Amino acid sequence: MKGSKDRIAPGVLKKIMGVKLLIMDVDGVMTDGRIVYDDDGRQLKYFDVKDGHGIKLFIRAGLEVAIVTSRKSKVVLHRANDLGIKILFQGAPDKVKVFEEIITTKGLLPEDTSYIGDDLIDIPLLKRVGFSVAVADAVREVKGCVDYVTERPGGYGAVREVCELVLKTQERWEGVTERYFS
Repeated sequence: MKGSKDRIAPGVLKKIMGVKLLIMDVDGVMTDGRIVYDDDGRQLKYFDVKDGHGIKLFIRAGLEVAIVTSRKSKVVLHRANDLGIKILFQGAPDKVKVFEEIITTKGLLPEDTSYIGDDLIDIPLLKRVGFSVAVADAVREVKGCVDYVTERPGGYGAVREVCELVLKTQERWEGVTERYFS
């Protein structure tokens, strides 16, 4: 399903209303999927500042954010710290196992969660969460098994789009953005 809030089926809107925790993959979701190495072997990733602000607004609204990625990178740790993301699992090829640990620890149900993914490794978790999302440039198989496909590609505003969608659907948007308009 693609598009804005007014084009989302009522059943999917109900799923969005239940979201308390947004979980994201990194490569291809928070970034455009490119991994850059310098001559010394240091890894670089490119993050979108608007995605970051969307995450901060999401947290400001009293909701939680988690990162679950199968890769390990100090860059991701730095980005999570910068954004105030306290739930971070790296080197997690079994994302469903990590998901079960998170929801047990937090006292949440699967329907209280959302996950944004882009590739085949994400499908098992996308099938477990309450509101499943694929970025616009996700592989076909992922797009075929989710509740929502973003209009923006990974690393270029897809995360912000989801944060805004959840906040607006849950009628939290005005409360977290009012300081910019007063």
